[in-house]
Amino acid sequence: MTWNASLALDYTRQAGKTVAHFQHSGPLRILQSLYPEGEGICHNVIVHPPGGLVGGDTLDLAFTAGPGAHGLVTTPGATRFYRSTGEPALQRTRLSLQAGARLEWLPLEAICYSGCLAENRLTMELAPGAELIGWDVTALGLPAASLPFAQGSFCQHVEVPGVWLERARIAASDTLLLNSPLGLAGNRCMATVFFVAGSKLDRHRRQAALDLARELLEAHPLRATAGATSPNSQVVVVRALAPLVEPAMALIRQVWQAWRGHFWELDGETPRIWSM
Repeated sequence: MTWNASLALDYTRQAGKTVAHFQHSGPLRILQSLYPEGEGICHNVIVHPPGGLVGGDTLDLAFTAGPGAHGLVTTPGATRFYRSTGEPALQRTRLSLQAGARLEWLPLEAICYSGCLAENRLTMELAPGAELIGWDVTALGLPAASLPFAQGSFCQHVEVPGVWLERARIAASDTLLLNSPLGLAGNRCMATVFFVAGSKLDRHRRQAALDLARELLEAHPLRATAGATSPNSQVVVVRALAPLVEPAMALIRQVWQAWRGHFWELDGETPRIWSM
């Protein structure tokens, strides 16, 4: 039996408050809207009751933010891609921001269990003046539990159409990619945090974001396997490899908090669900 589900969430700004309206089909929900930072920023948590995806499952998520709205979206736990008997499992996420909107896309990691056939797609479309901070974290297997990623494959697709595209396919059988110093070098967690703008960023603003990130990297244990770059005048990116999820997640949270302050003059308000 497959579990196909969809969730559409729309943020609008009404009398100074960001309000979330959503529709769903299948086992995909959001919890109530929270306002720990005041009414201008709406925090939401995506809940997927089955707890993971198996072969044949498809999750479709679509989030929009209207002018002046600011939403923050996260999850209560990891997305799990379980073993497949032949069909792939697919998660598709589309983030669409209108002029002046802000969105924070902060899901916890995706775990690829041995034997999965998985694809995780993220597409971001931003109108001029819109801005987004987001991240993507993928764990291959559960090395701490002695459950390695020994079979299967995973495809990752991250795109800002016409601006930035990254796509990778990792097969468990590709030991050269997984273990070579020119590949993952034995690491089993890949983490990326990015700032995306709908317009060209001011050069000084972009360089300051890179400098902030590089200061954090230099002081972090992952400094040898992490780096900050700007592949496009609308995008700033930090990437890291780690043996486990925890150090990678700690690093990208630091970068997120620093960029939140730099770009938006906001504190790094940690979603309450992360501490539960």
